[in-house]
Amino acid sequence: MVHLTSVPSDAAAKRGSLVEGMEKVQFNDPAEEEGAVSVYGSRYAAQELPQHEMPEHEMPKEIAYRMIRDDLTLDGNPMLNLASFVTTYMEEEVEKLMAEALPKNFIDYEEYPQTAEIQNRCVSMIARMFNAPTQSDDESAMGTSTVGSSEAIMLGVLCMKRRWQNKRKAEGKDYSKPNIVMNAAVQVCWEKAARYFEVEERYSYCTEDRYVIDPDEAVNLVDENTIGICAIIGTTYTGEYEDVKAINDLLVKKNIDCPIHVDAASGGFVAPFVVPDLPWDFRLEKVVSINVSGHKYGLVYPGVGWVVWRSPEFLPKELVFNINYLGADQASFTLNFSKGASQVIGQYYQMIRLGKRGYRSIMMNLTRTADYLAANLKQLGFLIMSKGGGQGLPLVAFRLNPEKGHHYDEFAVAHQLRERGWVVPAYTMAPHSEGLKLMRVVVREDFSRARCDTLVKDIKLALQTLDEMDKKTVELHQEHLKKNTTATKNKNSHPHYAKEKHSLQGKHGKTHAVC
Repeated sequence: MVHLTSVPSDAAAKRGSLVEGMEKVQFNDPAEEEGAVSVYGSRYAAQELPQHEMPEHEMPKEIAYRMIRDDLTLDGNPMLNLASFVTTYMEEEVEKLMAEALPKNFIDYEEYPQTAEIQNRCVSMIARMFNAPTQSDDESAMGTSTVGSSEAIMLGVLCMKRRWQNKRKAEGKDYSKPNIVMNAAVQVCWEKAARYFEVEERYSYCTEDRYVIDPDEAVNLVDENTIGICAIIGTTYTGEYEDVKAINDLLVKKNIDCPIHVDAASGGFVAPFVVPDLPWDFRLEKVVSINVSGHKYGLVYPGVGWVVWRSPEFLPKELVFNINYLGADQASFTLNFSKGASQVIGQYYQMIRLGKRGYRSIMMNLTRTADYLAANLKQLGFLIMSKGGGQGLPLVAFRLNPEKGHHYDEFAVAHQLRERGWVVPAYTMAPHSEGLKLMRVVVREDFSRARCDTLVKDIKLALQTLDEMDKKTVELHQEHLKKNTTATKNKNSHPHYAKEKHSLQGKHGKTHAVC
């Protein structure tokens, strides 16, 4: 997901100065030098970095590298970013492999047939991990790599919509009003898919004590225009697994012809190893497609996702394009075209390097660490909202106990932790959850027990600091942060798109959890 940027006007670009009036002050230009003692002795160190227009002249490579590297030091430390599911650690060997593949355009099957073959191997391994039917060549599962779960979900929605349209056309019925059923706690890409492809959203709303889809309510929302139901294995807010089997069984019991797409973006590489007996995948007859993010618990750096269909029946032929390479046709179904090959190669490395036992060991360790963190936070007085013991993702969602009458909220705690370098986000829960606020720590591969202990100490210190402040001081501090924190002031957002009312956030004030 990439944010939309507004291009500044010429007048705004010229202003540029951080302090009003400084644009009128004249400084002597640094002298041109053939060579400089160091990067910081060059004229470039005394100039503003180009922001709005490409410079007229070139810059030495070592200076360009240092200037940009210095600029990026203002970013947070990825390892302390506990908001994101995205992988922040890979072994040196796979980093070398991925770097060597940077020049390869993955879509060029003719030039890089072995890279295409590596994708095919990954799809086969992932499909089998999801218990896809493999008994028949004609009805075997199929899948593809994507740039992430957002693209994978878009493809899944496209397939369900087109299949529903084809069925309605064959029956001579109206096919202009498709709808899709999902939990209001879905990731924003589901809202995008529905809006972009003109599908009505039908929500099963969360409650104050239920944060996942209600199977009965979901099935009751289904009608003849429903293209499918989205079920989530690992919600972004609390990490809980939705009851896919209950939805499946209700559809079968009521003889309703409605497919299920499982959004396993976060849980697809966790559940098979931590709770292998949990039925949520292709073992259930109504599950027709599944997406998973390789760059989350698939343990690959950002930029790869996967989507698998039960059989060709659920991927309409008219959506697939054939590309010929080396005398053979390669079926292609993507929203993107050119993309790097590095992440697909990284995924293959991880799967053959770690194997099932390696993934199982890592996921079990993460689950133990999450349970340990939850126990510590409970002792500090927090209410734990996530499931432990492997019943959900290895994360901890928690909130302040309202009975203790704190004069600060979860956002204040998050800001205190940010001052110590940690990114532990606070959110407003999905609609109809009575305005619940929560915090969430994602336990990733590089979040060790030792680092967990450090985080607990800092959370304890943050609470002590806030307890010692009076209510007015806390409020003033929060207001100051809102007005002055760089991360909260996107100067390049165009006012034309502000305060929209078509999304869940616009309608209900829901804030989307980072994924």
